[in-house]
Amino acid sequence: MTTDSTTKVAIIGGSGYGAAELLRNLLPRPDVSVISVSSKDHIGQALGDVHRSLGSAGAAMDLVLEDIPPAECADGADIVFLAMPHVTTAKVAMELFDLDVKLIDLSGDFRLTSLEDYVADYAPEHPCPERLGTFVYGMPELNADSIAVARYVASPGCFATGIAMGLLPLADGGMLESGAVRTVAMTGSSGSGVRPQAGTHHAVRVNNLKAYKVLHHQHRAEILQTLRSAGAGNIALDFIPVSAPLARGILSISQLDLPEGATEDSIRELYLRYYDGHDLVRVMGQGQAPEVVAVAGTARVEIGVDARIDPASGQRTLAVTSAIDNLIKGGAGQAIQSFNLMTGHPAHFGLDAPGLWP
Repeated sequence: MTTDSTTKVAIIGGSGYGAAELLRNLLPRPDVSVISVSSKDHIGQALGDVHRSLGSAGAAMDLVLEDIPPAECADGADIVFLAMPHVTTAKVAMELFDLDVKLIDLSGDFRLTSLEDYVADYAPEHPCPERLGTFVYGMPELNADSIAVARYVASPGCFATGIAMGLLPLADGGMLESGAVRTVAMTGSSGSGVRPQAGTHHAVRVNNLKAYKVLHHQHRAEILQTLRSAGAGNIALDFIPVSAPLARGILSISQLDLPEGATEDSIRELYLRYYDGHDLVRVMGQGQAPEVVAVAGTARVEIGVDARIDPASGQRTLAVTSAIDNLIKGGAGQAIQSFNLMTGHPAHFGLDAPGLWP
């Protein structure tokens, strides 16, 4: 039922994993009315038949996927989620900018402020380059106040979320002024999207670990941009992504020089202060390590801090580990956090249910 206090939502790009997560969280909410879902696939099918986890009753079966123009899908909506690949998303957004509607984009089209970075990492050209830098970057732990009043939000990428969340307190604390961060991050197959590909085929992935896009992943520029906006200096980032034999989750491990004068305990205190009040973030205690199984199916983040000073060489090493669910905190759940802030709720509203174990 739609009331005057209900936020009306439309989703453009309704057949993918991101849309499934949006719908799983939004359909049960009494303060939200999903009024339209458009798609180029599964036209005319009920949401509950396409995304069977949504069930077989209520809005899951009343709403069907429609191949309709973006403006028609957005008609009557307060907020539109864009859940499509890059380039496609920007072209759709261009048809919505003149409408009285807010946008939350899950693609990479509006995250970067530099056209040079976009061309290097995403596509030979951007459909509307003048719009780069006009979207608020949708990471609540960094930009909550700006998100709350934003008209357009660019939701972060999955790797960018996991890695940056592990390093934000250091950037904010002036401990990423220079030097290099070296990161290895392992991801589940759902990060590749709903369409089957040779590299994500179950038979090849289930017993395999494989590095890919070594040192050249498209989220590298986004991570650096995010850290610099949080206070980092001219740091370097070497990032190696790894395809892991699981459906959901990202485990990121970043290594860098332990700042002079800092200890493992002082770094952990820095993290606890930075994330104080962020209900979905847990900074682990000494000897505890983040695990994907603890956050899978949730918008929660686990972050671990470990340090070592080598007695022989004096080498000071800091390792920061983070675990997220790539589809939720690294995708649709973070977009819903932005949606919550834009509609006057705390970022964690409706996303703080415990996960499954194991």
